[in-house]
Amino acid sequence: MRILGIDPGLRITGFGVLEAEGAKLRYVASGRITSNEREPLPSRIATLFAGIREVVDTWQPTHAAVEIVFVNVNPQSTLLLGQARGAALSALTATGLPVAEYTALQVKQAVVGHGKANKEQVQYMVARLLALAAAPGTDAADALACAICHAHAARGMGAIGGPGARRRGGRIIARRPA
Repeated sequence: MRILGIDPGLRITGFGVLEAEGAKLRYVASGRITSNEREPLPSRIATLFAGIREVVDTWQPTHAAVEIVFVNVNPQSTLLLGQARGAALSALTATGLPVAEYTALQVKQAVVGHGKANKEQVQYMVARLLALAAAPGTDAADALACAICHAHAARGMGAIGGPGARRRGGRIIARRPA
């Protein structure tokens, strides 16, 4: 499974691509898509949309994971961030990728072990989990963390209904002992 993680932002959108095979994670690529603050909003949204489409075309992920926007103190900033997130979701769904969404709390818990982790802790753990020589930048680290979160979630959900699971009426009711 090749996972594209997206950390949406209007000025900078981070992306990270990794491969997950069972519990093994392998770094593929990461970076930033930037828009010019001096351009009108529609142009900036178009830049993000095109950038994400280019990342998908280049790295050919099979799944995508996007961080859910949190509501902050400034409503204008929240609205702009939501529009950037909408551009990301539109670009991903236009390619036909399945898209999962995770809160910052879920991402931090999956990568660091607690939801109150700071940026440096996320960067450090992403570098450790992916065996990187150095910590990636904050935007790329957040995007890679989102992809790691999805890899863990997909592995856990796959195990729930895996071999030995009993079903009744389409629902998984129990796993048979090994």
